[in-house]
Amino acid sequence: MKKVMAILATFVLAVAGLAACGNSDEVEVTIFQFKVENKEGLEKAATAYMANNPNVKITIETVGGGQDYGAALRSKFQSGAEPTIFNIGGPQDVEDWQAYLEDLSDQPWIPEVYDGLLGAVTSESKVYGMPFNQEGYGLIYNKTIFEKAGIDATTITDYASLEAAVKTLDSKKEELGIDGVFIVPGKETWSTGLHGTNTALSPEFGSATDAYNSKTVEFTYSEGLQAYMDLQRNYANKTGKDINVVDYKEQVESGFALGKAAMIQQGNWVYGDIEKIDPEVAKNVGFLPIPIKGTGKEDSIFVGVPMYWSVNTNKNDAEKAAAKDFLNWLYTSDEGKTIVVEDLQFIPAIKGYDKVPDNPLAQDIVAYSEAGKTQPWVFMGYPSGWGMENIGVELQKYFAGEQSWDDVIQHSKDAWAKARE
Repeated sequence: MKKVMAILATFVLAVAGLAACGNSDEVEVTIFQFKVENKEGLEKAATAYMANNPNVKITIETVGGGQDYGAALRSKFQSGAEPTIFNIGGPQDVEDWQAYLEDLSDQPWIPEVYDGLLGAVTSESKVYGMPFNQEGYGLIYNKTIFEKAGIDATTITDYASLEAAVKTLDSKKEELGIDGVFIVPGKETWSTGLHGTNTALSPEFGSATDAYNSKTVEFTYSEGLQAYMDLQRNYANKTGKDINVVDYKEQVESGFALGKAAMIQQGNWVYGDIEKIDPEVAKNVGFLPIPIKGTGKEDSIFVGVPMYWSVNTNKNDAEKAAAKDFLNWLYTSDEGKTIVVEDLQFIPAIKGYDKVPDNPLAQDIVAYSEAGKTQPWVFMGYPSGWGMENIGVELQKYFAGEQSWDDVIQHSKDAWAKARE
């Protein structure tokens, strides 16, 4: 009976979408999104939706892969070519883009979102974003390399055990055929300045909202963060200034996916890129925790919502209706759900799915979550630009040996406080 009702509900929504968009005039929906790895999947979704809604034209523009999405989005709006659908990250973006955000509180998917996932985009009881999915990051490791080195990955539950494993791997580099234990993408300040620092600031703040509301950052776990950063840079395939020329492609596609490193700090979004290059490597990857000393949570990975879909409130009613209907169709219809899980490889943030992506990284995220060994993403609450443009750049100087760790911390504290004035 539930299945029949679900089918009927999907049919009614589809018909309502057609009615809302009109039957004659073409409605154009433009999407400006940040996930390069999901470009093909989103285009497939748009094509499928347009086949059932011939009066709607969906155009997708993708910015990412090392580019600054926030800066690109600002340029897009300043040029006058405002998209219908775009991405926001959390409370700071809600503040920055408030004048352009449509209230989505009345959308049918709202009650189905998992608890706690809408708080970052809720202001004065209004919801301004639809969660992309749930993602997780940690230390992705090559199981085959670990087995050859005689390391039992299940024993790595704190910093001491990780450090011991790293030293073992380093001592066997030639035997294992790796260039380094790690590959550190110093060029990608989103990886170091956002994800890297979140490992220490997540236990400090507890949530993106608390980070957003804080006038200062204390770096309570500065010592643990330094130890983690040093472990990576000291046992990476490149050192010093050379770390800062390493980008995502070198780290993932021409490095880890080819078996040139044992570990990388990355998330489940890299699975598709690894699989395209070497399916055998992809089948043998998993997550290790990122242990920051002193936090009491050294056995955790970091799980959160990477971005939210928002609708431009300044567009006309027909365009907004079509945009909302497309998003609802994508995440709640049977056809859309299949694309979400199989093509986009998303771990759903919305209830009603009977499976998650069939890959080891997604499965590990579920396992860590069920075991209660996750910490939240708080970097969505950082001051605008602070993660990538401030501390991300400070870390580049540190990697290059151009400044001390104390300077990294002090400069970053000062930049945070100034941004909050």
